[in-house]
Amino acid sequence: MNAEIIGIGTELLLGQIANTDAQFLSQQLSALGIDIYWHTVVGDNHNRIIEALKTASGRSNIIITTGGLGPTMDDLSKETLAEFLGIKLKIHEPSLKRIQDYFSSIGREMTESNEKQALFPEEAIILKNDNGTAPGAIIEKNSKIYIVLPGPPSELQPMFINEVKPYLAGKTGDEIYSRVLRIFGVGESSVEDKIKDLLQKQGNPTIAPLAGGGQVTLRITAKAASQIEADQLIIPIQKEIESRLGNSVYGYDGDSMETVVLNLLKQKGLSIAIAESCTGGLATNMITNIPGSSEVLLESCVTYSNESKIKRLGVSEDTLINYGAVSSQTAYEMAEGIRKTSGADIGVAITGIAGPGGGTDQKPVGLVYLSISNSKGTETKQLRLGGNRIRIKAAAALHLLNWLRLSL
Repeated sequence: MNAEIIGIGTELLLGQIANTDAQFLSQQLSALGIDIYWHTVVGDNHNRIIEALKTASGRSNIIITTGGLGPTMDDLSKETLAEFLGIKLKIHEPSLKRIQDYFSSIGREMTESNEKQALFPEEAIILKNDNGTAPGAIIEKNSKIYIVLPGPPSELQPMFINEVKPYLAGKTGDEIYSRVLRIFGVGESSVEDKIKDLLQKQGNPTIAPLAGGGQVTLRITAKAASQIEADQLIIPIQKEIESRLGNSVYGYDGDSMETVVLNLLKQKGLSIAIAESCTGGLATNMITNIPGSSEVLLESCVTYSNESKIKRLGVSEDTLINYGAVSSQTAYEMAEGIRKTSGADIGVAITGIAGPGGGTDQKPVGLVYLSISNSKGTETKQLRLGGNRIRIKAAAALHLLNWLRLSL
């Protein structure tokens, strides 16, 4: 089966809100084994909605509309769909009662326009809305399934999970199962080159590369009747990819670099302290975004000026004069300084030139030094990063965490 999602609302076309409903529904439908071939967005216009429904009905088994279920005159979804299908509208009394009770519970009088939200095509299955006043509906007509959902995600998502998903699950056979491999330190073209033969002969499962944020993901997707059957298809491909990419595969599915690093520190019972310059606390922010980070992170300092590097971390003034703030020597002393003064097991440091100014021929924008210090010694690493200031900062923080992951 295949589905098409029609987002209804002029605000979507104008970019006033993002179409997060389509993203959510695509993820949910894929998990049910339903293919998504088209996303359509149309404004609050009767004729254009009719045209969108006509096009979708000619190419899709399931047509889902989102939005346009409010009480105002420009909310046209149900009315237009009923006209398109040649079905009369009538008041659904249980829905009207729920709407009346909702307004009573919040101490407000229901307006006449809100009764419009209880009007539905006669043949519809009504989907109750526990989070708003606009019910949804399912209509089966002409061998097609039409699903009408409200626009606000807080209403659409629970309605889909509780009402629509069980309905559709009974209509499909195989489901779709995925495993995501998360990769860092190898570019998308290099990843593709290493697994080119697997990509060329893929069938079930499929392999989909995606790059973004300085990382690469590979989604391995299988159609199967159960998770066990899907694993039998996915795991051999996963192991083959891992054997080729080695430790550049840092995690799976919902893992993030910072989650992986934090878990490794916890497993080993190690504490950490961080000294940052050019990243301005970004690496620390990534770590502290994860619940439980206080178990391992003792301290963090943004030592932006030379004076703060000297005063807080004990970086030698001679080092700064002779080598500069952006140097392996300074990074070395920053990592040692934060480790010793904090009492942490591991000290890490970043210093660099994020730009757009401040670079020279000898030290260009994007030059970054990292350092990791522990009781066995201190190491430094040089990076040459590209992009604007924000990208350089983000990449530097990721490289630091990845190097820490590998050292752990």
